[in-house]
Amino acid sequence: MFWDGTTLDPQEGIKFRGKTIQECQNLLPGDPREKGKSEFLPESMLWFLMTGQVPTVQQTGGLVRELAQRGKNLPVYTERIMDNLPKDMHPMTQLAIGLASMNKSSLFSAKYQEGTIGKGDYWEYVYEDALNLISALPLLTGKIYSNIVNDGEPLGQFNPDRDWSYNIASLLGMTFRDSVNKQHMTADQCEDFTNLVRLYCGIHVDHEGGNVSAHTTHLVGSALSDPYLSYSSGIMGLAGPLHGLAAQEVVRFLVEMNSEIESPENEKQVEEYLWKILKSNRVIPGYGHAVLRKPDPRFEAMLRFVEDRQQEFAQDKNVQLMKKMSQVAPKVLAKHGKTKNPFPNVDSASGILFHHYGIQELLFFTVIFGCSRSIGPLTQLVWDRALGLPIERPKSVDLNTIRSLCK
Repeated sequence: MFWDGTTLDPQEGIKFRGKTIQECQNLLPGDPREKGKSEFLPESMLWFLMTGQVPTVQQTGGLVRELAQRGKNLPVYTERIMDNLPKDMHPMTQLAIGLASMNKSSLFSAKYQEGTIGKGDYWEYVYEDALNLISALPLLTGKIYSNIVNDGEPLGQFNPDRDWSYNIASLLGMTFRDSVNKQHMTADQCEDFTNLVRLYCGIHVDHEGGNVSAHTTHLVGSALSDPYLSYSSGIMGLAGPLHGLAAQEVVRFLVEMNSEIESPENEKQVEEYLWKILKSNRVIPGYGHAVLRKPDPRFEAMLRFVEDRQQEFAQDKNVQLMKKMSQVAPKVLAKHGKTKNPFPNVDSASGILFHHYGIQELLFFTVIFGCSRSIGPLTQLVWDRALGLPIERPKSVDLNTIRSLCK
């Protein structure tokens, strides 16, 4: 599969247009009003993936304003659909329905049906749809969360003068000025939560093209389905337990483990608990990776976020257990000898940090993942159409063919 935005190296981890996460953190602009404290903005990563060029502060600011103008209102019909969904419907089902409904406003689909565009122009309308879809995600995410926790009543407002991640945080009720601040956080805590959203969304945008959500978006798009239909299909894949739901399993694991040990600092008890899990043929969630053979650089970025805010997390025994696990579990798994990569992946840290700030509806974590993941596959979808890539159709074989190949 051709995939231009990211590559995954077993030793160096994910690279975005050839740059590591730490290089992106050093190079990509954050929010200038936060005086150097801001994580880089996902808008700057969007620019970088789309163009291959590191954007300036001015270019990033222009894209922030562009997305805010495009995303300040959901289509009326999407609002009505979301308002009428069962409040206990799976959050990812709600997200997929909302995105698929926006197909009605697809510029690419309309132009294709009119027969007024040639293949060389497909990418321009896919590009417009992609930006419109990404810009709509804060309001759509806020609508889903308010459905779950507040009977559909808004928890915050959309601020057209702020960045994409800030508006996600605001519409989750987690900013100091533009939301109900449902967790009663201080201004510094609200700012930290917004930066957690920026960091999470910035490093989850893409992970090569072979994962289920990215591949599905590419596959459906290869049939010239518009970005709304393509990415809503990707969201269906992201909702699978083996793909996007791993972070919630880690949260459950940490909470359960803390209820059975005296303290996260008791290394002997942590080690004994892990051996008990392995001997009962269960897995330790958040550890191992299909490609990586070193600690996941995305995990290391999340851990640095914690280390930079030690006072904030010092009394959270689940976060402290996450840190202790990252020291103990690799040694246990290496001795166990049944995993090629005994190191923590990003899921071992991401969910528990959202949990710390009060997002404790575990199924909802993946909706935030869905916001982030939109950026990589939709960027690639634009390039798929610009390069005229064909419909994807692998050759399928029957069982007898497989038997003959094995012989």
